[in-house]
Amino acid sequence: MKIKSNDKVKVIKGKDRSKEGKIIQVFPVAGKVVVEGLNLMKKHLRTRKAGEKGQVIELSAPMRVDNVA
Repeated sequence: MKIKSNDKVKVIKGKDRSKEGKIIQVFPVAGKVVVEGLNLMKKHLRTRKAGEKGQVIELSAPMRVDNVA
């Protein structure tokens, strides 16, 4: 794989097409990369203690390396 962490890439396929971002993490065996601020997914967190509220946070999900250039 020619793409490394901290490289600037542009998404060429998918819902974030034509957006640019920096690579945070690379998974060479799976052929996936995590791009900062793109391909966001929502994760629901349960309450840990009584009286706390649950939260919904957005995380960058891995995307296929074929979809970035």
